Amino acid sequence: MGKNQSRFHLSFRTVLSVLTLALIIYVVYQNFGDIMEAIQHLGETNIFVLLLLIPEQLFMYYCCGQMFFSYMRAKKDAKKISAWTLMRVSLELNFVNHAVPAGGLGGLGYITWRLKPFGATAGQSSFMYVLRYVITICANQLQTILAILALLIMGGVPASGSWVIWVTALLSVGIIAAIVLIVVVASSEKRITWFVKTGTSFVNWLVRHLTFGRKPEILRREVVDKYLFDIHGDLMTARRHKRMLLAPIAWGILYSFLEIATYWIVAASLGSPEILPQIMIGEAIGSVMGAIVPYGLYELGMAGIMVSLGVSVSLAGTVVLMTRVIVLASTIISGYGFYQHSISKIGRKEKSALENDH
Repeated sequence: MGKNQSRFHLSFRTVLSVLTLALIIYVVYQNFGDIMEAIQHLGETNIFVLLLLIPEQLFMYYCCGQMFFSYMRAKKDAKKISAWTLMRVSLELNFVNHAVPAGGLGGLGYITWRLKPFGATAGQSSFMYVLRYVITICANQLQTILAILALLIMGGVPASGSWVIWVTALLSVGIIAAIVLIVVVASSEKRITWFVKTGTSFVNWLVRHLTFGRKPEILRREVVDKYLFDIHGDLMTARRHKRMLLAPIAWGILYSFLEIATYWIVAASLGSPEILPQIMIGEAIGSVMGAIVPYGLYELGMAGIMVSLGVSVSLAGTVVLMTRVIVLASTIISGYGFYQHSISKIGRKEKSALENDH
């Protein structure tokens, strides 16, 4: 049994490695035209300004890691971790989110497995993962409000683009309302119980019908209960001890502004640092569009909003295109090796235990 389990893990590692490499090749192939076009635009940039992306990106990923580990440290759940390990985990997570086309679920599964050795349960990892997105979404709304105010004060909103301001305001209200609804449901054990009962029954009913009864159950209520009540416990702890959230929020706000800074550095390297407010609004709306239809709509939506706010089509397209290619390249270069090294450890505990038995 032990040998079979060891062989299974070895096979799983191999399949996972090959699948990941295939996904990288596919992503590069799909974006090959954009990559070649971005390379052609390099001659238009100030390379010394563009090189600022290296420290900026590294610090951004460090901030992302701090959102997780500063919360764990506040709970005294985390083992001691170096700044290097923290950034490495963050680079791996960023790679998985880009390489695995699962709308963020790939990243959630990976970070749950990756944080387990540091003392985090699946529920805690999920809570931190959701917390990270809530913080960055709220920070995005703050950025958007500041950008709108800046454009209004400077008179930088063309008459044809006034609709963007209203759409942005409505999106902000909708996003905040959705976050409040999630918190309300997650704050009550009764509401969680109702949600689990209704949700698992519906999902299992749907799976039974889709598989013609061959798969009677895909979700076990007790497992989902444990998972969500684990998240609920962390939420209640955070509400009772609000200071625990101060550090993650601070790191999250900084991370969110650094995401915008990536686009701004590219724009500055092209000689147009003044379009920062348009970048901020475009990124906020593009993110929402990308979350609904993830394949390419993010960049298209962002560029379209920037054009509506007075940025030339060529400049908006070049900034978005170059940033996308640079982020894609840095994600693969900085994260793939660390990710590959981490998944190579799958099954080593079982293998070590088997060798010790003999």
